[in-house]
Amino acid sequence: MTYDQSGEGLGIIGLGYVGLPLAVAFGRCRKVVGFDINAQRIEALKAGIDITREVDQQGLADADQLVFVSDTDALKQCSTFIVTVPTPVDEHKQPDFTAVRGACVTVASVLKAGDIVIFESTVYPGATEEICVPLLEQQSGLTFNKDFFVGYSPERINPGDKVHRLETIIKVVAGSTAAVTDKLAELYGEVVEAGIHRAPSIKVAEAAKVIENTQRDVNIAMVNELAMIFNRMDIDTSAVLDAATTKWNFLDFRPGLVGGHCIGVDPYYLTHKAQAVGYHPDMILAGRRINDQMGAYVANELVRLMIRKNIATQGARILLMGLTFKQDCPDIRNTKVVDVVAELQGYGVQVDVYDPWVSTEDARREYAIELIEKPANGTYDGVLVAVAHQCFIEEGAASLRHYCKPEHVVYDLKSVFPLEDVDGRL
Repeated sequence: MTYDQSGEGLGIIGLGYVGLPLAVAFGRCRKVVGFDINAQRIEALKAGIDITREVDQQGLADADQLVFVSDTDALKQCSTFIVTVPTPVDEHKQPDFTAVRGACVTVASVLKAGDIVIFESTVYPGATEEICVPLLEQQSGLTFNKDFFVGYSPERINPGDKVHRLETIIKVVAGSTAAVTDKLAELYGEVVEAGIHRAPSIKVAEAAKVIENTQRDVNIAMVNELAMIFNRMDIDTSAVLDAATTKWNFLDFRPGLVGGHCIGVDPYYLTHKAQAVGYHPDMILAGRRINDQMGAYVANELVRLMIRKNIATQGARILLMGLTFKQDCPDIRNTKVVDVVAELQGYGVQVDVYDPWVSTEDARREYAIELIEKPANGTYDGVLVAVAHQCFIEEGAASLRHYCKPEHVVYDLKSVFPLEDVDGRL
């Protein structure tokens, strides 16, 4: 479809796991231009295909006021822009604002007097006004809070989660003025059923987002450390946690790999800003160190089990099941499964990675990993279940042993199988 040139459209910049569900939700009730610099992504969406599997073909069809474009000129029809591009960290664990800066330049090229630019990308407190606003002013020639306005509304998308969706999660909003905050609340109120929370400032909204995942990171780090302690004591960590969760106020976090685009990344945005203002965040960084070493720890635990069974590691062949950063989604961003692979390869182990949720092209491009199409029976010296995909759980631990040689080990990183059915678990 095409729009008139009234400039009343809504532009969504970035159509990934965050931007696409947002564009589809708004596309059911108002004019939306969904923009992405990836032309292949745009063509796939036009054909009704979402490779992230967050929106099905019918969902795309239902958003009948949404158009997908990779042409910046189409954004001239819009008066409100929502930026939903990734904010990863670089190889030095420092915030990488490349995509956000690029989005600001794109928006600035079509920015008009009276327009509003809303950011959903995770940043540290102050980044919207310190990084994005100056760039918008510089590139557009317009004046902040006079000619154009900004807002911040942190994304809370959980990839693969069919229960906690955009519509069912309370939306936090904050504008550069009180009137803009009200406009954001009204806008998001069109699609969010759970309610709107007005934060008193953009910095507060930014801080709220970054601590949501920092809190989870620290809690997971604690249970990861507990798992390492209990393993030395020959105590099953899952059994301990099951017992502890019978107390009403015990927080039920489980050990595992911490990757993805949020929990394994967002704390570094906060620690970067904390250090910039002269504070060293000991506990947060300690949690990060623990979680970042878990891939190597799991690999070493598997090797230890192999040695106990007199299985030589040099030349051994291991089936690693799962590559995504979490279960039942195709997202491999910042997956820590690759750390397990690298550590095992360092022992001279051949690792075959199997994950039916992941495209072969994505695994090859992002990590130079060649996925196998299907494991062969009687082939492996060990199996490591790295991701709790439902299809793996349904297959069962007994079936996994069919892939193995007579002498083998099965390690259950996610503790999805009964303890008696596996040789070891985290």
